[in-house]
Amino acid sequence: MTTAEAETGRTVTTSIPARLDRLPWSRWHWTIVIGLGTVWILDGLEVTVVGNIAGRLSEPGSGLAISSGQVTGVAAALYVAGACVGALFWGRMTDRFGRKKLFMITLAVYLAATALTAISFEAWWFFLFRFLTGFGIGGEYAAINSAIDELIPAKYRGRVDLIINGSFWVGAVGGSLLSILALNTGILAANVGWRLTFALGAVLALVILLVRRHVPESPRWLLIHGRDREAEEVVTGIERHVEQEKGEPLPEPHGEITIHQRRSVSFVEIARTVFADYRKRAVLGFSLFIGQAFLYNAITFGFGAILTRFFDVPSGHTGYYFAVIAVGNFLGPLLLGKLFDTVGRRVMISSTYLLSGLLLFGTAWLFDRGSLTAGTLTACWCVVLFFASAGASSAYLTVSEIFPMETRAMSIAFFYALGTAAGGISGPLLFADLTGTGKVGDTVLAFQIGAGLMCVAGLVAAFLAVDAERRSLEDIAKPLTAVTQKARAATARRRDVTPQSSNPA
Repeated sequence: MTTAEAETGRTVTTSIPARLDRLPWSRWHWTIVIGLGTVWILDGLEVTVVGNIAGRLSEPGSGLAISSGQVTGVAAALYVAGACVGALFWGRMTDRFGRKKLFMITLAVYLAATALTAISFEAWWFFLFRFLTGFGIGGEYAAINSAIDELIPAKYRGRVDLIINGSFWVGAVGGSLLSILALNTGILAANVGWRLTFALGAVLALVILLVRRHVPESPRWLLIHGRDREAEEVVTGIERHVEQEKGEPLPEPHGEITIHQRRSVSFVEIARTVFADYRKRAVLGFSLFIGQAFLYNAITFGFGAILTRFFDVPSGHTGYYFAVIAVGNFLGPLLLGKLFDTVGRRVMISSTYLLSGLLLFGTAWLFDRGSLTAGTLTACWCVVLFFASAGASSAYLTVSEIFPMETRAMSIAFFYALGTAAGGISGPLLFADLTGTGKVGDTVLAFQIGAGLMCVAGLVAAFLAVDAERRSLEDIAKPLTAVTQKARAATARRRDVTPQSSNPA
């Protein structure tokens, strides 16, 4: 690494990004995945448990004076609002103060809020800490996706991102099964079972927090923010661990980047970069998040009501059906993830969106004809969501890698908040009216709206998706602090030229 003094900071030429990208997969990378990625399981657990235990909370003897509608309505909306606000607030903090500091703080916020939810004694307390739980989770999405992308080698970045984001559904399966246990008053008292589910989430978060202590700060972030010596130490330590594990020297890195270090980037500059300099990429991110948000709400928002109303499934058994589609959701990113790194982003993103949309159109047609049972409808949803989940996970991957590093966490936060608000606010308002009428035609229309928006997003991806597979983040989107070749040469001249002293004869 070489450095040169500049007028307002230091200019650094380094191979650190190339050194990180050329690493083979190792146990150290598994530590990153476990320490950072498992929080999505907690999110899935949270969302599913609350939806499934709403009936129990509203019953006499639950220890909480609250209605089922307040749990699935007010509390759910506050969780969504907390996630949106948290994403934007913590996203900005993540870009300014670092990935590690923030992913420790946001998980601590989640842990405390979940634990305090477990001891709720009044509805207002439950509502407050549902908001704060979402506030912590929203920050996690920005901090974690940023750190993972900057630490995982380019060769594996796509599949790792997809599997980690898809692990939400592992939590959803666990939440479905856990809620069945919590609702069984033969095992747990009515005022105890639901509290233990939240307490379990806090315990799991504590375990993850302990693992995270060993995850380093992003060397890329350190480098740009004037802490290149720390970045060098982190990367050297990683290389030493990997070499010891593999028992052979690492290959030489290829490529350097020259940056002009800056302590911070203004919010105005971030906004101008994302929405002016990268306008087409912003349209892509918007389309992907809106499409997946509405498709998921078309299916999952009225999931239980559709099964009970049209197929006479007992309300206490809908959790089993949800567990089945949750498995389909996880298998999509798990089995298709590698293709995003090999076949490529453009083909896989557009095809998963289009396929899931077209398959949901087909499901709507069969439902309208009366050709489905509860089991076959669930099977259709499973197939749709197998592709949709891979597509939805790729939306997070896309916005985390196609914008400059200085804006990465804020970009993730913005599009996450946008998608969450659309999915958690606009979606339920629309689909609640449609699926709540009890008319087949209205439910079919809900399916068709979700399917149509997913197909539109797929077409946008076919034209605007970035071919980011196996490419360095710095190659996909040049950092705002990167020095152009012309400026680099000028800096070198200033460094090499020394004034001549006069020596009169």
